[in-house]
Amino acid sequence: MKRITYLLLLFLFAHIPTFAQVDNDSIEEDDIIQHADSALLNMLVPDSIVRPWPESVQHQLQQLMQSDMLQTSQVGLMVYDLTADSALFAYNERQLMRPASTMKLLTAITAIDHLGGDYQFKTELCYTGKIENRKLTGDIYCVGGFDPRFNTDDLHAFVEAIQKMGIDTIEGHLYADKSMKEAKDFGEGWCWDDKNPVLSPLLISGKDTFMSRFLNALMAANIVVDAPIDEKTKPNDSYCIVNRFHTMDQILMRMLKDSNNLYAESMYYQLAAATGRRPAKAKHAREAERVLLRKVGLNPSNYRLADGSGLSLYNYLSAEAEVKLLRYAYQNENIFHHLYQALPIAGVDGTLKKRMRSTFTRNNVRAKTGTLTGISSLAGYCKAANEHWLCFAIINQGVMHARNAKNFQNRVCTILCAPN
Repeated sequence: MKRITYLLLLFLFAHIPTFAQVDNDSIEEDDIIQHADSALLNMLVPDSIVRPWPESVQHQLQQLMQSDMLQTSQVGLMVYDLTADSALFAYNERQLMRPASTMKLLTAITAIDHLGGDYQFKTELCYTGKIENRKLTGDIYCVGGFDPRFNTDDLHAFVEAIQKMGIDTIEGHLYADKSMKEAKDFGEGWCWDDKNPVLSPLLISGKDTFMSRFLNALMAANIVVDAPIDEKTKPNDSYCIVNRFHTMDQILMRMLKDSNNLYAESMYYQLAAATGRRPAKAKHAREAERVLLRKVGLNPSNYRLADGSGLSLYNYLSAEAEVKLLRYAYQNENIFHHLYQALPIAGVDGTLKKRMRSTFTRNNVRAKTGTLTGISSLAGYCKAANEHWLCFAIINQGVMHARNAKNFQNRVCTILCAPN
């Protein structure tokens, strides 16, 4: 009898859920989100009152606003029915908050709208002087256009272009032309102790080592270089040998799916440079963004714009502002085509790869994530069970643990996507 009792107790202990004995902070994020998603479906069981859509969605979202988390933190939330062209739900939607990386949506939508989807991020190779007996007596100019994707293959193309001109000796200078933008290496309001990207317009593989890499590549190709490295703007009478470029879509993909801050700042300065002013400054990009905010019916003076990536602690937007930008993009096919394909897809890729992997949200929600200390945000698109297109923006502020805010955001998206 004792043996049977012992075996029974052993069986019971073996089937007690182990997560109850584990500190939540030590659980892998993947496990937390997976557990939250599965638990969510049980928590959102419809009550006894059958409500039509959209009343059912509104009721569930209103219930979610009673979350204990909101006793010690804030949330700005807005959901817009794009198919019906009407607001579906709003809660503190005009409250100004730091958007974190959802700021990249403002940068991206402004850039596509202002520059066009076929815009190119260019880096040029030019020279002055004369070529005689395979020797260039003159100067080489590497002209930076702030292309964050410029890589080793592009650098080799520069060297090959020089070789095709029959040059095996350079006597003069190797100049870095960084006149495209202001000399500031970091954005306004960035934290000094963060691992921030360097905002140089002349980069290779995202690093500010272009000229030394260029010199090494020339020498590796057996080109004799009797030319010190310096910095200078190319003269108007220079000859351009070759230019390398990457497309708007290539930059958008990494900027949004991976939330790459350097790519976002590059796009920001393209906006500034498009004004024709040299050097391009961050304030010039802000002017372009303010034009778009007016276009969508907002007063730019109500918001604080500081950078293109969302790293700055000086940025302040609202959920309403982000929703109006998303609505504007949706209503403009040329913008939406480029933006939508570059957004992270829930349960599939980018910063949403390990989130919202349940049936209704996976491969449905496409949204930009954002995270700073105390801030978590999510803004993008999804399709409701009734086939209505929706856009939404959620900004959680004052959250001590980002995973709690992410789980809250996941719940919102499940409510929007799941059948009533």
